[in-house]
Amino acid sequence: MSGKKIAIVTGATSGFGKIFAELADEKFQKLDEFWLIGRNQEKLTELSDRLRHKTKLLPYDLKDMDSLIKINQLLKQKQPVVRYLVNAAGFGIVGHVDRQKPEELAEMIDVNCRALTYLTRAALPFMAKNSRIINFASVAAFMPQPSFAVYAATKAYVLSFTRALNQELKRRSIYALAVCPGPAATNFFEQAQNRGKEKAGSYKDLFMVQPEPVVQKALRDSILKKEISVYSLPMKALHLLTKMIPRKLIFRFLK
Repeated sequence: MSGKKIAIVTGATSGFGKIFAELADEKFQKLDEFWLIGRNQEKLTELSDRLRHKTKLLPYDLKDMDSLIKINQLLKQKQPVVRYLVNAAGFGIVGHVDRQKPEELAEMIDVNCRALTYLTRAALPFMAKNSRIINFASVAAFMPQPSFAVYAATKAYVLSFTRALNQELKRRSIYALAVCPGPAATNFFEQAQNRGKEKAGSYKDLFMVQPEPVVQKALRDSILKKEISVYSLPMKALHLLTKMIPRKLIFRFLK
């Protein structure tokens, strides 16, 4: 492969995607270009202006199949070497399923699962030895969550998909990492509560962390070829507890 060495980052306008682009811009000098994907052209431009690397701005909405097809076509046209694919786009909706709009729940599945899967498959022919896939799941992937049922289910999909993919790609020396952050100080919960018109559980405030160290650890874990990245001792403990404690007891805590 002799094309430009690139990093593709979805959800680049805010949260973990934006932070990943900023940190990778500092650390990965051998990359030629960043492809930044997000719905907001203005925010993409603001981020691009701060990065030292060249950028290609793709103001696409990943819930739309047409957007995914355009990205696939661009890959085939440009023939880059995809060194990093970071699937950070996603959103949640707080509230019981029977109180949510069916179309919004479907959109959540489209963005969190379909787009991530499609872009991963589209990028794989352009990935070389030691390329990395970093998929943002969540600690919500570890167990079902009432009032976050569809979101947790989508993240369980991301976790399962990424772990299986990592095993499949070892023969090509390509490594996939599932990042499973707990509550982080991004705009995620604000948007999730606004969409669902309900409040998330107050327990999240007890474990809130800054997003930068979550991404820093994810980068380290990816370099170390790990399969899953969980930041903070409380979230690691939660991961362990979900394997040991009956779900009925955990559900009582989450109410």
